[in-house]
Amino acid sequence: MLLGLGRKKKATSLVENEEAEPIRAGLDVPGLEGLRSSREVEGASLEVLSPGLPPPPAGLRPRLVFHTQLAHGSPTGRIEGFSNVRELYAKIGEAFGIPVDEIMFCTLNTHKVDMDKLLGGQIGLEDFIFAHVKGQKKEVEVFKGDDALGLTITDNGAGYAFIKRIREGSTIEQIQIVNVGDMIESINGQPLIGCRHYEVARMLKELPKGREFSLKLVEPLKAFDMISQRCGGSRSGSAGSQLGTGRGTLRLRAKGPATVEELPSAFEEKAIEKVDDLLESYMGIRDSELAATMVELGKDKRNPDEFAEALDETLGDFAFPDEFVFDVWGAIGDAKVGRL
Repeated sequence: MLLGLGRKKKATSLVENEEAEPIRAGLDVPGLEGLRSSREVEGASLEVLSPGLPPPPAGLRPRLVFHTQLAHGSPTGRIEGFSNVRELYAKIGEAFGIPVDEIMFCTLNTHKVDMDKLLGGQIGLEDFIFAHVKGQKKEVEVFKGDDALGLTITDNGAGYAFIKRIREGSTIEQIQIVNVGDMIESINGQPLIGCRHYEVARMLKELPKGREFSLKLVEPLKAFDMISQRCGGSRSGSAGSQLGTGRGTLRLRAKGPATVEELPSAFEEKAIEKVDDLLESYMGIRDSELAATMVELGKDKRNPDEFAEALDETLGDFAFPDEFVFDVWGAIGDAKVGRL
């Protein structure tokens, strides 16, 4: 069994547009008769006609145009021409005339701070993007009386880590000023801008028990109807929400172009949810894109050793213990036979 499994997860790659609308509606587009839609072949990319064939000329490739608003309220903007999360945020910044570093994260089809709707590894072709920008800054002193603080951390793929879940009855749950969606700006004065979720989770875990520490947080700017709420949805959230509207999804990948695919199969949905749960249990993070990548790597492997080798080749910066790898392998296997 291999140790030190990992990957350096780069900003997720996106494709955008609008002239994809004739394809979404099933209309004929001159010059694109050979292009397969996502509903015809699972996992088919908009950029390929079939395996081994070159992509169509740039002028014939459909553009994906997405509609967007600022979550606290704004006119509707249209964005296209981005290829990863950082470029997506830059396009949103351009559309609304705001600095890109003001954008904390995006949710799909809701303006609320709903972590179940967080833009992650998949985005439906008809999803509406809401951008959450920085609001009030706050600082809190926390006494670490237990080994676990009750926080689950995620990040936006562009340098900001924030709180995705707060466990009921935990140390943090007792501090009303700390909310789901808050960006963690620093711990004990150490800046965290640019850190990944697992790095922040590790720092919190390694804080000495029985001592106080300081957190500097930034909450997302809220619309009027959100001011009184402490978090979007349930306090702890749930992992199984499905993105998209049934017309296919845009699969965001750390390496290579984004691809338009069918919605995940029942097996994939179950396996991704379980692997995401294991990431939270072992590492204190939730990352549906990472979970989906692990499921994709493991679903065709014959044994755990092959799976571990695939993780070594594809992932970086993570150090998954053998026990975790075996649990993930078991979860994928259980999903295949419908035991989850």
